[in-house]
This record gives sequence, structure tokens and C-alpha cells, in this order.
Amino acid sequence: MSTEVTATRPLTRRVLRQAIRVFDNVATPTGVDRYLELVRPSWSTTEVRAKVVKVARTTPRTVTLTLRPNSNWAGFVAGQYTQLSVEIDGVAHTRCYSMTNAATDDSGLIELSVTAHPLGLVSQHLHRAARKGQVIRLTRAQGFFTLPSVEPEHLLLISGGSGITPVMSMLRTRNALGWTKPVTFVHYALTQSDMLYRSELETMARTAPGLRLVKVFTDEPGRGDLDGFLTATQLEQAEPAWRQSEAFVCGPDSLMAAARALFAEAGVSERLHTEAFTLGNITAEAGAVAGTLRFTESEFGVASDGAPILIQAEKAGLAPLHGCRMGICHTCTRQLCAGVVRDAVTGELTSGPDTNIRICVSVPMGDVEIDL
Repeated sequence: MSTEVTATRPLTRRVLRQAIRVFDNVATPTGVDRYLELVRPSWSTTEVRAKVVKVARTTPRTVTLTLRPNSNWAGFVAGQYTQLSVEIDGVAHTRCYSMTNAATDDSGLIELSVTAHPLGLVSQHLHRAARKGQVIRLTRAQGFFTLPSVEPEHLLLISGGSGITPVMSMLRTRNALGWTKPVTFVHYALTQSDMLYRSELETMARTAPGLRLVKVFTDEPGRGDLDGFLTATQLEQAEPAWRQSEAFVCGPDSLMAAARALFAEAGVSERLHTEAFTLGNITAEAGAVAGTLRFTESEFGVASDGAPILIQAEKAGLAPLHGCRMGICHTCTRQLCAGVVRDAVTGELTSGPDTNIRICVSVPMGDVEIDL
């Protein structure tokens, strides 16, 4: 009996998908999704949509969302992120957020924790307005900043601020898998009250085999296990075996720059894995390259100031479509009509004409024309 059921399920799914494609073609120009969402907003034939089933404001600046994604969600590996889209004043905005629950969780739910940044349009909106029952759009899980599939001999996790989110998923997954080899987790927060998951982590440090938790409160010296910022001396105090550890670091630019420098100086850069969802100051190298940035569709130009094209366009009064502002979601892709740009993330140079570029991370190198 069970063999027959197992065998027929794939066939049923194939027939259903074929039927949906037929209906989708018939339902032009809007497609079948626009009719399905009238019945249930989370239904979609292609998009990952998720219903908010719980909202918890866990620190003064943080909101934790528990989501139930639809069947287009395909799971994730601990450390990965999703691109979350919400509509604010009639405009869709996209940002990247890491899952924080264990990747082994079979409840069908995922958890995201969002820290409201002072200039963060989406994070401020979610912190203020996220509600139970709301439906939001996601992408399938992405990213290579992930927990190894085989337990390392020693794991070193370092995070700062909201960078704790992918690391929290790694720790929860590690515990769910029953791993027992040593892991040291160093976390930097401004204050005790600002530290996400503090109570859970303190309990975990007492009960999980092999886990050592090191807390650093940069605005409250003497309240944590160590004081100050990441240095060679501090890292030695936190974990003397850091050179032999598989290390994962997520947090502010200054934290990751310090980690890269320490691991490079020790000759073990290959052991360091990093992730960031913010760009540091990227105008310095290109700032000396004078030129005019011309917006061909708008028929005017400005003197380039060395910032990414998206920022310069916004300063000039334009409002290009964009999402993550990190070169991840590709929402801001536009056509480079002429000139050369530098990718602020990779350093790669790209020249026109008729080349698609992500304007949020593309810095003009001299005269540039962009389809805006």
C-alpha cells in the first residue's frame, strides 16, 4: 500500500504543475498567481511567500519574525539568508536576512531576526509594523557562509550586532545534530540589553557539550567576559587555538577587517569565512577618477563623486528601482551605455556599451553613461 502511494505522489505533482502552467498561460496578462492570492495571499505557483505566525520584539531595537513559507520554499543550510520583500508606501523594497532557527527544524517554520538601524527603511518598517497574519515575499535560501557538513575539530564563531543571526542558526543546528567537538562563540554587542538571544545563549553555554560563550559589551566595559574590540591579544584570550580553528565571522566592517588582518598575518586566511550585508566606504579608490556620470534616459549628467551610481543617481533626484543595495538581489540592474565601472565588492572592471551592471555596487571610472 505504501509503495503505491509513494509512487503516485511524484506523478500527482507533475500533473498539478502541468495543469498550473496551462492555467497560467490562459490567465494572461496577470497570471494565475493574481487569482490565487485573492483566495489566500500566501498561495503562489512560483514565488516563495510566507505568512507571519508570530512577532516578538526581543530587544529594544529588534523584532523576531516566525514565518510559515509556502511549498515553494526548499529549506536552507545553517548560515544562509533569504531576500525579504515588503511593500512600503506602495513601493516594494528588498533586503537580505539570515535564518536563525536550526536548519534541521522540520516544523515548516523559519525564523528571522531584524535589527532596526537608524537609516534602515525596511528594518525600521518591520520593527514598527510587522504583524501576525501578514504575508511577505521571500526568495529561496542563498549564500555560501554555511556550517560545514562535517563537524570541524574546532569551530570559532565571531559576530557583532545583528551579525549574530547566521551564527545563531549554526549553533542551533550544531546542537540539533549532536555535535560535541569544541566551539567558541565570541559576540560583540553595545550593551547587555542589546544582545540578541542572550538568555538562550547563556543557557546553551551551560548545557551544550563543548560550547564556550565569550560576551563583549563595547559600551559597558567590565560587564562582559572581555572588553574592547577584536585584537590579537583579545582573540588569544577568547580562544588560544584560533589559528587551528575553522572560523566564521559576521558583523560590522571594522570587525571583519580586523579578523581578516589577524588571520592573514597568521598565514591562515583559508580558515576564515566572512559574511556582510553592508558596504563600507568604497569611494576612496575611485574618488580620484574624475568624470561625468550621464543619465541617458533622463537626459542630464552630474560630476562623478566616486560613489556608486545608485547613490549618485539618488543625490541627483532620481529614484532607481533597487533592493538590497549590496549587489546581491540584482533588482537595480541597469544597462551601461558607455564608459568603465568598477565593482566595489570584487574590484572587477566592466566596460560598455550595452552591458548590464548592478548600479548599487558599480563605481564610475571616468566618464560613464547609464540607462537611467
